[in-house]
Amino acid sequence: MNHPDENTLRNVTLGDEVAFAQLYNYYRIPALRFSISLLKDEEEAENLTQELFLKLWLRRTQIKPEQNFNSYLFTCLRNMAFDHFKKMEKNQQMRLNYLDAMDAMVDDELDEKEQRLVMIQEAVEELSTKRRQILKLNLEEGKSYQEIAEFLRISKNTVKNQLVKAKQLLRERVDYAVS
Repeated sequence: MNHPDENTLRNVTLGDEVAFAQLYNYYRIPALRFSISLLKDEEEAENLTQELFLKLWLRRTQIKPEQNFNSYLFTCLRNMAFDHFKKMEKNQQMRLNYLDAMDAMVDDELDEKEQRLVMIQEAVEELSTKRRQILKLNLEEGKSYQEIAEFLRISKNTVKNQLVKAKQLLRERVDYAVS
């Protein structure tokens, strides 16, 4: 397949889907390989690559055909991978904060501790059975998305989505109760 030229890129910026398909077909495998080399996780790399092309299509008018597209594409991909790592780090930090909060309750006075524990338990109990199970496997047992997905026989994406929703609901509930 021919390297997409400036004319192909110009057509992409104008919304030409055929030109975009040529761009996608030419760059998909190199982008995927690069993503795998960065993330060391094929499924996440596939997700990142798909997200990259979606962003490219949505922001096609910002592409500058006269500039080095190859460099632009891989810089975008590298930045997206860094964002992915930051998000993972934040999730790990949330897990540590959760465990720290549980430990800190031991040091608090009994009635305050019981009140906080009841509030957290109530919030957790309000989650659906599946969300509660996924949350406990992740936060209390430290299992990865992949381990939870295999254990529950569901997709890794489902695990990720359920955890995001569970944490969001807990955060809203606990923030509301504290304020």
